[in-house]
Amino acid sequence: MEQMAIDRIGNPNVVFGVYRDGDNNLDAVQERNITDFIKTTATNSSLKVVAEDTTRVPHAPFIRGQLRTEWSTVQDGTQHITRITAPANMADRKSLATFVEQTLEARANDPKFRTADVWLDLVDHGGGDGGGLQADSTGGFMPLQDIAGAISDGRAAFRKKFPGADDSVTGVLANQCLMATIGFCDTLSHSGVRYLAASPETMLAPGAPSAAFANALTSGPKWAQNAVDVTMQARYGTGSDTYHPAAAFDVFDLDAKKVAAVRSSVSEFNRQVAELPKSEKGIDWIHDIRSDLRSIRGMVRFDHSAQMPWHADRPGIASYEAVAEDVRLPEALKEAAKAASEAVAGLVLAHKESGNFGPFHSSYADAVGPTAHLPITKALYDSWADQGVVETHNDFYDAVHGRDFARAIGAYNAVEDAAGAAAA
Repeated sequence: MEQMAIDRIGNPNVVFGVYRDGDNNLDAVQERNITDFIKTTATNSSLKVVAEDTTRVPHAPFIRGQLRTEWSTVQDGTQHITRITAPANMADRKSLATFVEQTLEARANDPKFRTADVWLDLVDHGGGDGGGLQADSTGGFMPLQDIAGAISDGRAAFRKKFPGADDSVTGVLANQCLMATIGFCDTLSHSGVRYLAASPETMLAPGAPSAAFANALTSGPKWAQNAVDVTMQARYGTGSDTYHPAAAFDVFDLDAKKVAAVRSSVSEFNRQVAELPKSEKGIDWIHDIRSDLRSIRGMVRFDHSAQMPWHADRPGIASYEAVAEDVRLPEALKEAAKAASEAVAGLVLAHKESGNFGPFHSSYADAVGPTAHLPITKALYDSWADQGVVETHNDFYDAVHGRDFARAIGAYNAVEDAAGAAAA
């Protein structure tokens, strides 16, 4: 599908779709990602909110906290619950597609918002290129391809009902951990999404402040940096026990040409690395590359995280730049690494990071831009693949010959790759 160019000038109206899966341990703390809009829309008439919320949060008549799904709109300071159903499986592609379709219908049916941008706020657990939207009741976890595919499905269903109407989805706020990845950028772009806002690291619940973020979208030409700023400046908790939600946060421009440049340059870098074992100095060069990548710390930079798989999700710009600056390596390879670093950097529309993120006692000064899945040992290849969180079976990883890179670097794990293929 050819991507529609979106020109954001002035103060556009925004239809903001909040898809919140509270069927897990984050339910109560993330309720505010919907209810905060009551106050925000009272002072910002440029916002219309459509929400699908699967929750156990008690309120009349659900005083015992029964699991159910509530659909509502929030506009002009008032929340209207339009229907309540049995709990939806929010980790199912069809559920998200239906939500996308109905969010687009809300724009089409409201004359004031008929030319508005549509943003989707996905609120739940996330797992990098493994996907997200985890539901306890079903054990579901939506793969990367299905998240993007659901957006395409929802747009297609909308077009059948409203031929010729605007079916564009301007942006996605991945209000989940670890979703600022090159793979997610690539996959969303091919579904027609123009912008992605996400963090490369795990976030502290309730995550990005949905209402403040949406408010920033209507703030004019500096909307992207404003959206990043309000996220990084948010504080939760009370008194001295307060915290920020994110260690780093970005808005990415998923322009089709930029994303194609990333695919091409990363593929060429991986191709050259895959050829190194055939050369006379190949073993030494592979050792040097592994050393370069090891110097760029992966995500999940906190204590007691040894069993988590995202240590191989390294900041892409910094990782490729480390190889590009290694004087021990051949010039052609360094040039390929430099091209990959520059192409990835071209996606970054706005960014902010913490030099010392207190809760994790770590610096994120190098965590600019999306992460790349760059394992350097077999243990880091795809260690949760047998649990359905698969980072190595998606269109981007296949297109850039990620397995060839992993084989060359000594990180390919046939058992985990087979588990990922079975789960995909």
